[in-house]
Amino acid sequence: MADFGHELWFGAFLTPDAAGHHRIVRQAVLADEIGLDIIGIQDHPYQPSFLDTWTLLSTLAGRTERVRLFPDVVNLPLRPPAVLAKAAASLDILSGGRVELGLGSGAFWDGIAAMDGPRRSPGEAVEALEEAIGVIRALWTPGGAVRLDGRHYRLEGAHPGPFPPHPIGLWLGAYKRRMLELTGRLGDGWVPSSGYAAPGELGAMSEIVDAAAERAGRDPGEIRRAYNIAGRFSGVAGEGFLDGPPAAWAEQLAELALSHGMSVFVLAVDDDRDLKVFAEEVAPAVREAVARERGRARQGADDPAHVRTASARTVRRDGEPGVQAGRTALLDDSTRPRLPKRDISALTPRQQANGQRLVLIHDHLRRELTQIRDALEQVAAGRSDAAALRSMINQLTMRQNYWTLGTFCASYCRLLTTHHTIEDEHMFPMLTAAQESLAPVVARLEQEHEVIAGVLTELDAALVAMIEDPDRLDGVREQVDLLSDVLLSHLRYEEEELVEPIARLNLDI
Repeated sequence: MADFGHELWFGAFLTPDAAGHHRIVRQAVLADEIGLDIIGIQDHPYQPSFLDTWTLLSTLAGRTERVRLFPDVVNLPLRPPAVLAKAAASLDILSGGRVELGLGSGAFWDGIAAMDGPRRSPGEAVEALEEAIGVIRALWTPGGAVRLDGRHYRLEGAHPGPFPPHPIGLWLGAYKRRMLELTGRLGDGWVPSSGYAAPGELGAMSEIVDAAAERAGRDPGEIRRAYNIAGRFSGVAGEGFLDGPPAAWAEQLAELALSHGMSVFVLAVDDDRDLKVFAEEVAPAVREAVARERGRARQGADDPAHVRTASARTVRRDGEPGVQAGRTALLDDSTRPRLPKRDISALTPRQQANGQRLVLIHDHLRRELTQIRDALEQVAAGRSDAAALRSMINQLTMRQNYWTLGTFCASYCRLLTTHHTIEDEHMFPMLTAAQESLAPVVARLEQEHEVIAGVLTELDAALVAMIEDPDRLDGVREQVDLLSDVLLSHLRYEEEELVEPIARLNLDI
């Protein structure tokens, strides 16, 4: 799981309700005008109240100038792939290269059968989609007559063309393992929806896509990750996904981009106001947060401008030992259980990659920790730059900096706690069951999780105190220094002891 560095796109998922056709066109034009990147239209031909998706997409292409368009996703059993290839290429030509192609293997089989479509088993549906991908790509490739002999689709001398002016992406709607593996092997993109794949489920699904891509000799980063989302804007953040103010939405979507590589967010929306808030408040905030993190990641977690040594952090300016020194002793490396080391290079590349997942997860936590420290330094700089002439402006800037720091730290604490809970309840029992000698190491790691949980509690208390009294910034700095010491030490120990066993035992973390 990682950020693949793709350009972020934000879009609207518009319901093709025939009774609301004027609204759909108006909102598509509005999306184009306010800077959204893409419009998705669902494809359910058996739904009597819906407009035909391709007819609607063609109309929207004629009314817009820059926004991309895609069926989200095509119902393949009712759209012959040879004709679909021609339709998509034609619309791409007419729209100036603004089409992507979402493909689905089929669902709601009663409705499909009612329109004389095939009724396929899950396995047949995946097989048919794979054949369809071959048909579509063959007809988009210049050359002679094409012959394909599939179980579900055949070409007997079909001539390719017309050819799309830009490489149309084939984005697959996928949730189950076989579809996810097909996405990794052949897809240009993956399109899950939050109603069927909650944010917490994306990681496991993404790992299947990535593993299938690697087995096929592909870079997982070649695959776009689009997420159909729904939510509610409100003044106070709720406990659910996308339930709260725009800032809370931005925080959650930025996390999905950085943790799971999601780079296209398509919002199900029927309200003009929500469309504007998403485009004008949420999208810019997500782009800014992701760009900032990507910049820091390029600098590297060990950049001396951002990471100070533990020895510098555990001594106060007057030379006396700081409170960090006492707490850091709880994670004294000399008392940690150690196991004999084995050469991980002797394992297969697939096994090594499995063990490396733990490092990738930890690297994300390290980058997040660096971001907290940067936010802290920005707050400190804001205080030192205050001048009488600009006192009001600087006060407002400081308040915003404090709020940003507080929000980010709260998010990080939730992320870190979740990571540790997953380890305690899932990974650690798997390890000790597979290799009994790991029990002392696992027990020590669980104890250290409790230590880190205590540091997080104290950091939270320091943040509350700082919000009430901005002069208490040093208390937050002290807790962030302490968190850096104990967490970085803990992550290093965990990697030294567990990466090789996870890889060798072929455990799915």
